[in-house]
Amino acid sequence: MRSAPVHELRTPEVFQSLETSPTGLTAGDAAARRSLYGDNLLSEAPRAGGTEKYLRLIWHPFTLLLFLAAILTAASGDFTLAIIILLLALVNNALSFWREHRAEQAIEKLRQLLPAYAHILRDGEECNLPASQVVPGDILILSEGDNVPADARVVEEYGLRVNNASLTGEALAARRTADASLHPGISEVERPNLIFAGTSIASGTGRAVVYATGMLTQFGRIAHLTQSVREEVTPFQRELERLGRVFSWIALGIGALVWVVSSYDPIVSGRIQQPLILALGIIVAVTPEGLPATLTLSLAMAVQRLAGQGVLAKRLNTVETLGNVSVLCTDKSGTLTQNQMTVRQVWVAGRRLRATGVGYEPKGNFEPAPAGQPFESDLSDLLTACLCCNNARLNPPSPGHPTWTSLGDQTEAALKVAALKFGLTEESINKDWPRIHELPFDARRKRMTTIHRIPSDGEMAFVKGSPREVLALCTSIRVEGRNVPLDEMRRGEILTAHDEYARRALRVLAIAQRELPARSGSYHHERVETDLTFLGLVAMMDPPRPEVEQAIRTCHLAGIRTVMITGDYGLTAESVARRVGMVTTHDPRIVTGAELDGMSDAALQQILAQEIIFARMAPDHKLRLVAAYQARGDVVAVTGDGVNDVPALRKSDIGIAMGLIGTDVAKEAADIILTDDNFGAIVSAIEEGRAIYDNIRKFISYIFSSNVPEVLPFLATALLGLPNALTVRQILAIDMGTDILPALALGMEKPEPGVMHASPRRRNRPLLDRGLLVRSFLWLGLIEAGLCFAAFVGTYLFSGNAAKLNLPLFNGLRLPHLLPFITSENVEGIARSVFHAGMVTAQVGNVFACRTVRAHNRQIGWVTNRFLWLGIAVELVLITGLIYVPFLARLFDQTPFPLGVWPILLLNAPILYALDWLRKTLARRASQPKKIANENEHLSEGGNRS
Repeated sequence: MRSAPVHELRTPEVFQSLETSPTGLTAGDAAARRSLYGDNLLSEAPRAGGTEKYLRLIWHPFTLLLFLAAILTAASGDFTLAIIILLLALVNNALSFWREHRAEQAIEKLRQLLPAYAHILRDGEECNLPASQVVPGDILILSEGDNVPADARVVEEYGLRVNNASLTGEALAARRTADASLHPGISEVERPNLIFAGTSIASGTGRAVVYATGMLTQFGRIAHLTQSVREEVTPFQRELERLGRVFSWIALGIGALVWVVSSYDPIVSGRIQQPLILALGIIVAVTPEGLPATLTLSLAMAVQRLAGQGVLAKRLNTVETLGNVSVLCTDKSGTLTQNQMTVRQVWVAGRRLRATGVGYEPKGNFEPAPAGQPFESDLSDLLTACLCCNNARLNPPSPGHPTWTSLGDQTEAALKVAALKFGLTEESINKDWPRIHELPFDARRKRMTTIHRIPSDGEMAFVKGSPREVLALCTSIRVEGRNVPLDEMRRGEILTAHDEYARRALRVLAIAQRELPARSGSYHHERVETDLTFLGLVAMMDPPRPEVEQAIRTCHLAGIRTVMITGDYGLTAESVARRVGMVTTHDPRIVTGAELDGMSDAALQQILAQEIIFARMAPDHKLRLVAAYQARGDVVAVTGDGVNDVPALRKSDIGIAMGLIGTDVAKEAADIILTDDNFGAIVSAIEEGRAIYDNIRKFISYIFSSNVPEVLPFLATALLGLPNALTVRQILAIDMGTDILPALALGMEKPEPGVMHASPRRRNRPLLDRGLLVRSFLWLGLIEAGLCFAAFVGTYLFSGNAAKLNLPLFNGLRLPHLLPFITSENVEGIARSVFHAGMVTAQVGNVFACRTVRAHNRQIGWVTNRFLWLGIAVELVLITGLIYVPFLARLFDQTPFPLGVWPILLLNAPILYALDWLRKTLARRASQPKKIANENEHLSEGGNRS
């Protein structure tokens, strides 16, 4: 048992506490500890298998209702119809399984991110072993480029710097030391003598003693958080579940009532021969069988459209949820910024230059261009030192990495790129200035020095480091190609430039050199780093992505709040937030992880409405913040690219990961992946989400409208004794046949103008509100039913078969025989086919009516949705085939009628559309005064504020 945390112990005490030695564990000790602690792997939470998920879907109300309908149909003796209904249920189930199935591979990818092999010391000898065999007490041998296999305490280091970006989000490599860390109040991941699984060595060498493996590492804790975060059910999913329950109970209730009445009421039962089939017809008519399939296919097409814009949505429901986003929580490094440190400003010989270009691509120059040979020589000296005192490596684009990347410290990579932009080359530097020694960076010295042989057979030391520390060691400055004394005035100029750069949150390094005298003895920093010549200042930053500022502006116009949650320092985060327009106040509040730990949930809720930046945040902090925003009723989207973002990505309503620079685990945990890392694509995705929400309401209204003329014939038969105007098979032909393509076409409507100028809808706003239901059932549905019944009744009246309607109203009514092809034997079949065809033609007018709520089609364009016209054409061809193709006519209870009837039925489309056009016109005129009053009130409030 360790008496104190390992980071507080001195190096000899570390070995003692972990019961190991500088020569490492013996093979026997390692085997014993492996049996005790287990393999260095991440455990996986049990997950439901595919079969279990599929069986759960069977309990969906629509599915159970269709199964019940199939059983009742088989009991009535119609086995063909029973098979059709059963297949329909299974197809809908399969589509739902496809929609909801998500390959949750986050833990698998966490395993893959850990290195396959580890370089360790066992029995006093170096060896490479599988990382899974590393145990507490093992000695890790670390060098540049290595991945760290377990959490460990550094016991020996030479310029050791660690890249913690995947764990903490910090862009800069962090210095590591072997000294004990006793400072209170900082988290474990900030301890300078600890390294963690899943991170990598940016530069230097060292040794470390493993103290945690597997699920006990920081990585393991994140894995545990990831496992413990349950998949949130979206408001859209809840709404669909509620819809299924409501329609199921309505269908069962009406169907049961009709069956009871038609079976036991002496008056009604005398008119009805098959009460079970009648009840079944009502159940099928009330159930919108085509809705799940239409919804799934519509969302799938939206996903394909987003993929063309560089947005990969892993779940179909994600697209609709995007339209609800009200808070966008974003990381800094790699998300808002390019995660590529870039030199932006240079101070040399009293002049300031701006470096152009971004990222690691050595493309750009210095502005204004160096004028005159002496000054150009000064800049060349500065950049030569930057290239010499440098251990980073640049990698050009490759098939696996389409952009320039770096290996090593990001700061050094930025310095190397700046030198290459000036025209220097590594080959010439290595040839003319061969390195002979290095004094690694030291946290106490705050500088690094490399020593090179120069053409005159002498030696030159190049120094880079903290400006104040380096400047204190300088006695001269390079000006116009010669060394001049560094007086107080020049020191003041240098410090002023440094302070200005620092206020802009630029990372500033000072560069100096010294031609060394003849060497006697070893190189020591006290003898080398003295009497230096100051060459200049280099200021750099991780630049924002070029598309971010416009995307943030669009989010603000759309009422979406953007919040930065980063593991980096507060001032750096604030600087980036200002550059991209995330903060507008003079002094935004910055909350650190330590402050957040001390806040209660109530106190946190009070500050969330402010303009705020969250800095130095750990994964559990991000998780808590997402939950806090959701508790306020916000729909939260989270962007991220590192391991530290994974729990928040899973907890959020929408998780968005970067595709190029994002870690595999972040991409697996996210709902959406930006394939080209374009932050601006998020805005396009949200716009598409809002359009999808509107389009879903459009085709739900279209589908629900047809439910009215599907249900009323069965009710009319049960209550009035009217001949049945529609059969169950014909209902299925409408719901799963003729209605599908027009409904899908409505799902493909483009976003209407101004969709991104409205505020997000409330989290609890139902998809099916009163307005949609009234318009669908009590307006469009009743109009459609009226037109269909008019054609149905007219078929009896104008064929001399009024008595067959069983309605006293028409007894004795004498009308001209305009339909001589109809007899008393075929009138019932033809009337049903006329009703069915009338429904299809009425749906043609309905689909145009549902394209908008208040606007007219000419305002959005009659031909802007070509798929709509294709759907209408297919719909008309399909109904024609069902009536006139003999085997289809028999299968769907159709009786062909002459083509001369079609012109009358086709009038249903313009009549329905004209009536809804009139409603929209009146509604728009009624709302215009209110709109003007609201605008005047808004202008008045703006004037008062001014």
